[in-house]
Amino acid sequence: MKFDERSAGNGEALVNSDPAPLSGTDQHMSRVALITGGSRGIGRAIALKLASNGYSIVIAAKSTEEDPRIPGTIHTVAKEVEELGGKALAVKVDIRSEEQVVAMFEQVKKTFGHLDVLVNNASAINLSNTERMEMKRWDLMNQINVRGTYMVSKYAISLLKEGTNAHILTLSPPLNLDKVWFAKHLGYTMAKYGMSMTVLGLAAELKQSGIAVNALWPRTTIATAAVQNLLGGDQLIARSRKPEIVADAAWTVVNKNSANYTGRFLIDEEVLRESGITDFDQYAVNPGGELMPDLFL
Repeated sequence: MKFDERSAGNGEALVNSDPAPLSGTDQHMSRVALITGGSRGIGRAIALKLASNGYSIVIAAKSTEEDPRIPGTIHTVAKEVEELGGKALAVKVDIRSEEQVVAMFEQVKKTFGHLDVLVNNASAINLSNTERMEMKRWDLMNQINVRGTYMVSKYAISLLKEGTNAHILTLSPPLNLDKVWFAKHLGYTMAKYGMSMTVLGLAAELKQSGIAVNALWPRTTIATAAVQNLLGGDQLIARSRKPEIVADAAWTVVNKNSANYTGRFLIDEEVLRESGITDFDQYAVNPGGELMPDLFL
């Protein structure tokens, strides 16, 4: 399978010119969420869900120019956030770069003074088996998925300690050690499970600070550019759900009490069922059609 980094919705790089910082108590008037890979797909959907509920949004991604195959940039999402009445900070950042990640959080601190929610959405995918996996692709996945998630979380901690009911939510799967997931695509499994191990460790490490750390994963494939361009085209899109199901589940999670709702590996459908939602056809690309289960479930 040919891998195109642009199609995977990775989180992404350099920091834009400084906006005017919020002053005094205005810094703490609204809740603030930072979303990596926020320029399209699931990241965009979560950004818009939180913005529609009063959040200020930091859209962190590399995408600054439109690509017809994968529409959406940090600027288009920032505009959508603002149209919903929210404040948006668009940051071009490659989460593989420590310098750029540090600069991003300095900008967040200057603009908002705190952070309430971090969503680790940025990810790269390549489902090649071990023999066919190019090491540069393995390196890319692990740099983005594992190192990027760890590093963004690391530098977010001090700002999350200044937030209210702080949550880290990582888009990664339950840790399922069934060999079927390792045999099919070992490199990708290692990269995604690295994200999940970060969740497991940080949940215990940050519990005393009252910062919740959880993982969220979709029950089915989600209609994103990665699914369209890398995994299955129109046929798989037709068997997928819309990104809004993950966004609605994320909204539910970040409203939980961060003091005790932590260290969980959550599935979007289960989260929403527990909150009383029973109509899942509303999320289907093809209502009533057959759905494709996502990996690792």
